[in-house]
Amino acid sequence: MCTRVAAVFQDYLQLDLSAAENIGVGDIEHLNDRARIVAAAREAGAHDDLDRLPKGYDTLLSRMFLDSADEDDPETGVFLSGGQGQRVAIARAMFRGDRDLLVLDEPSSGLDATAEHTIHARLREHRKGRTSLLISHRLNTTRDADRIAVLQDGRIAELGPHDVLMSENGRYAEMFSLQASGYLETGR
Repeated sequence: MCTRVAAVFQDYLQLDLSAAENIGVGDIEHLNDRARIVAAAREAGAHDDLDRLPKGYDTLLSRMFLDSADEDDPETGVFLSGGQGQRVAIARAMFRGDRDLLVLDEPSSGLDATAEHTIHARLREHRKGRTSLLISHRLNTTRDADRIAVLQDGRIAELGPHDVLMSENGRYAEMFSLQASGYLETGR
């Protein structure tokens, strides 16, 4: 079953490995396929950042194994920003390729508005033809879902596509309108 699933979590995993290995562990059988790793990084918007690292994709994404003599030398390893780390996690899921189920738990929570828009556009393309489960409090990211499930007190309170849920004026419409109002209000 696990070979049929790819996932990106809000609290993503970053391993004390190289940038390439952090992506490559998404499909361990192809861990050394650098062209595929770079393609996944490009698709996730991580390539430029990884390519600029001191040793490019071979840069260690950790400083854990270093003694104090190496602490100021970026050649021995680096820490990525939250947004960069999240893009690497997205690249890892994309590296898994054509899986049946893509689980996305707040996959863009650490990204700015432009990066979030770009990532969701790329994820829409990546998940075409397969089932995906997007968990999000940012309702603008759910608009194109075939079905939206609104959870309340651990139960499904509403279920349907965006347009139907909006027309029903229930909890989803209330939350969506509340979030959208922050972008529409003027005079402040």
